[in-house]
Amino acid sequence: MRSSILVPVLLCALVGVLAGCSGSGQLTYSGPEDAYQKGVSQMEEGDHQQAIRLFRAVFEYGRGNQWAPKARFKLAMAQRGLGKHLVAANEFKRFTELYRNNELLPRAEFERANSYYLRSPKYRLGQSASRQAISLFRLFIDRYPNHELIPEAKKKINELRAKLAHKKYAAGELYERREMWEAATTVYEDTFDQYPDTPWADNALLGAVRTYIRYADRSIQKKQAERYQKAIENYNRLTQLFPESKFLDEAETFYSEAQRKLDRVQARDGQQSIAQEDTSRGSK
Repeated sequence: MRSSILVPVLLCALVGVLAGCSGSGQLTYSGPEDAYQKGVSQMEEGDHQQAIRLFRAVFEYGRGNQWAPKARFKLAMAQRGLGKHLVAANEFKRFTELYRNNELLPRAEFERANSYYLRSPKYRLGQSASRQAISLFRLFIDRYPNHELIPEAKKKINELRAKLAHKKYAAGELYERREMWEAATTVYEDTFDQYPDTPWADNALLGAVRTYIRYADRSIQKKQAERYQKAIENYNRLTQLFPESKFLDEAETFYSEAQRKLDRVQARDGQQSIAQEDTSRGSK
């Protein structure tokens, strides 16, 4: 008698425990639209992990169902909400492969580029994500020249290019500190040549002026004149292309030094040439 009463009680308790567990982890939805809408609600509440589960549930009804494209797009955005930018980029790429004619395609291509932009680290670190973002933003601009997100894409390209210029300029500074003058001149000039439209362009030209002088100072006699001349050429580029640069006063000081040393070297070379001619005549 006692055991017959105890069994239903235990069953009720067990059912209660199972109901509580299923309520905390099991998804409930009546169809793809319901799963999608609940996923959106979870995203708005900040539960991106639960939103991802619900968006994936939409695909149980076939990736061609009406709500699948929106769910795929939101799934990528939810991954971004978790800080998984590379995963998000891959999800956006997957969208572009599956839904070539969907109205969200341009936005998906932009957000794929944006995912790499968000992965771009500080300038001192590797910049592969920055380069990938630039490439994808440019592709977006080429494909959708009239899209409303074009100004934002261009702004982010400029920001990323400035970061790449900063990294390259910093390499020039490193060579300069180590007194590796030839490498420093090359890197500073490359910084300007590759990123002339960035905030680092005029500073790079100043670096080229400065390091060409030091490079020439330490060069053999027959190479000095051409290297002082290179310093002067970079100064001329700086003044012509950036007439409002804050570095002009400093650059002018280096220009005067380069010109003075070039004059001295040319005078020396001229005297040596005359002496050689005199010696040649005397030997005849």
